[in-house]
Amino acid sequence: MERSELRALLGQVASGSVSVDTALDRVGTSPFVDMGFAKPDLHRGVRTGASEVIYGAGKTAEQIAAIVAALVDGGQGHVLVTRIDAEKATDVCELLAADAQRAPLPCDYHQVASILVVGDLPKPSGNGTIVVACAGTSDLYCAEEAALTAEAMGSHVARLFDVGVAGLHRLLAHVELLQRATAVVAVAGMEGALPSVIGGLCACPVIACPTSVGYGASFDGLAALLAMLNSCSSGVSVVNIDNGFGAGYQAALIDHARIMRE
Repeated sequence: MERSELRALLGQVASGSVSVDTALDRVGTSPFVDMGFAKPDLHRGVRTGASEVIYGAGKTAEQIAAIVAALVDGGQGHVLVTRIDAEKATDVCELLAADAQRAPLPCDYHQVASILVVGDLPKPSGNGTIVVACAGTSDLYCAEEAALTAEAMGSHVARLFDVGVAGLHRLLAHVELLQRATAVVAVAGMEGALPSVIGGLCACPVIACPTSVGYGASFDGLAALLAMLNSCSSGVSVVNIDNGFGAGYQAALIDHARIMRE
């Protein structure tokens, strides 16, 4: 259950449209389900405002499908599975479809981001727009992971792709959009310069995400990571190499910051 869903439920109790007993049934489930190989967290959305996400790498299709089912049964409206390949995603969707105990769940696989979305993405509920900008087309895998993560958390996302510093005019054509953003995720490999440039153009937080894209001396993203950590632009924070999920998550928290405090 998401925090917004809990707020709505409490409002229905206050208005008398939902009984106290019914509300208790909805929120009274165990905080987690002990499945032996996993313990899905059913109350993470209530505590943090963002429900649990499944890291798909290293898990079997059967394990993923079982965790998804447990989260859905626990009241989670949609489930994000990251770092999952197309074959495994197909197997997960087939396993969920074969389960006669629940209604069919929409399954949407996003190949570029290697993300499976089970259920429908929520409508935007944040303060504004998150901009996800990536330096080159080779960085799309990480940028799309960030964008889809933020969308799954209820943020409106604008995508700016192939706007790296090798052709600065491509980025400057979108300055107005950047200046209106509630947060910017700047994804780049090679020398990792894009976040510093964006940080000097906008008033919002910039989350820098280095990718492992680049030639030998880029050291699989280490050069970009160090460059971003040493950015001279104020307001730039940095996530780990190729961690588009973490960047999108952080941006969505910023986008919902005032709402979360209400």
